[in-house]
Amino acid sequence: MKKQQKFQVADNETIQDCLQRMKELGYMPIKRFEKPVYKENSNGDIEVLRQDIEFVGKLIE
Repeated sequence: MKKQQKFQVADNETIQDCLQRMKELGYMPIKRFEKPVYKENSNGDIEVLRQDIEFVGKLIE
């Protein structure tokens, strides 16, 4: 089993859901990354569509 694994917060789940999923698989969060996803409008303006959130989990020993 891997000592560290990445967990992406899915579109249909909350951050708490993702953390619970990590815990059920035996991992605890050690890092969190947020990356904005942008969308270009028809008039050329750019806006933030959503935030992609990813956790790095460490295997609980």
